[in-house]
Amino acid sequence: MKIKALFFGIAKDLCGSQELLLDIPENMSIGQFESFLCEKFSGLNDISNFAFAANETFVKRDYQIKNNDVIALLPPVSGG
Repeated sequence: MKIKALFFGIAKDLCGSQELLLDIPENMSIGQFESFLCEKFSGLNDISNFAFAANETFVKRDYQIKNNDVIALLPPVSGG
């Protein structure tokens, strides 16, 4: 199935792009997608601290990704 992945902050730098079109297996959860991304982009070793959104809504790791979803990977925000 096809999805659009959006990367923000350091994730954009680690993946080399702000946006990628990806072909992923059917019935993949966000948790499984997290592992998929770690295999594809070795720099994402702290991905467990990132938040995910599907179609502009924050989702948990058990969310089942659907065909044509837009999945955003959002790094933790810090600052003073």
